[in-house]
Amino acid sequence: MYLAVVIDAFSRRVIGWALDRTLEDDLPLEALRMALEQRRPASGWVHHSDRGSQYASHEYTDLLKTHGCRISMSHKASPWENGGCESWMKTLKYEEVFRQEYGDLAEARTCLEWFIDKVYNQQRLHSALGYRPPAEFEQALLAQKHAGGV
Repeated sequence: MYLAVVIDAFSRRVIGWALDRTLEDDLPLEALRMALEQRRPASGWVHHSDRGSQYASHEYTDLLKTHGCRISMSHKASPWENGGCESWMKTLKYEEVFRQEYGDLAEARTCLEWFIDKVYNQQRLHSALGYRPPAEFEQALLAQKHAGGV
C-alpha cells in the first residue's frame, strides 16, 4: 500500500492524505485536494515535495499553480530537504503501522484515518510546538489572533 500526505510545515498537522494500492498520479492529487479543501490557502503559499514524478506531473503542478502556489522541490540527492515528511512517515510506521496487521485496504484506511485525525493531529505532543499537539497549537494561534496578539 502507498500513502501520500500533505503536512502543514508550520503546525506539523496532517491536512491531506490518501491511501491506495498503487503509487500513481491520482494518489498525491487526492491528498492535495483534501489539503486544499481543508485550508483554502491564500495566494503565495509554498508547497514543498521531493522530486517524485507524481509531484512533478503536469496535473499536480497545474493544480498547485491554479491555487496560487509557489512550488518548491528538493534538490537531487538531497533527501534531508524533505525531512519533516520523512520524520512523519517514521512516526506513522513506529506508532501505528508496525503495531497493526491490516486485513485489507479498507481496514488500513480506517485505522490510518483514526491515527492521523485522532492521535497524531489531536494528541501527539511536539517539542517544536511547545509540547502541544498540532490541533491545539493551531487553536492557540487562532485564539491569539482573534485577541489581537498576532
